[in-house]
Amino acid sequence: MTPSEILRSAAAAGVKPDLAQLIAAIPYACYLGITVDRKGTEVTTVLKFQPHLVGNVGLQALHGGVVGGFLETTAMMQVIFEVGAAEMPKPVDINIDYLRSGRAVDTYGRAVITKQGRRVVNVHAEAWQEEHDRPIAALHGHFLLPAEK
Repeated sequence: MTPSEILRSAAAAGVKPDLAQLIAAIPYACYLGITVDRKGTEVTTVLKFQPHLVGNVGLQALHGGVVGGFLETTAMMQVIFEVGAAEMPKPVDINIDYLRSGRAVDTYGRAVITKQGRRVVNVHAEAWQEEHDRPIAALHGHFLLPAEK
């Protein structure tokens, strides 16, 4: 199933979409190796370290695009989980603050919706590695929700 089919099916059934199934249907998320861990209402994304994610071989640091894509995916999963849209939200504006190098270890992410309107959602997401209070990057973004039919 495509991501849109998964979301429409969940919306039609009146349930939250299966985020693990949804993330598995997104080719770029599969390439990065992103998984979703949900405990109740808390959604955490996990980026398992793989050698092809390294951008700086000398430092063994994650590529900035990998970290950015991971944070965008984290934000979208939170929006989908909380809003329950029948289509994928579209990024309108994303700013990423790179706070420290992402080392060659697993990376975790969480997002919070800071403001929700009828059509636009503001999201803040953070990625960290061993210590939750020492993020490696943060995302501030706006996502366009699909129009209600």
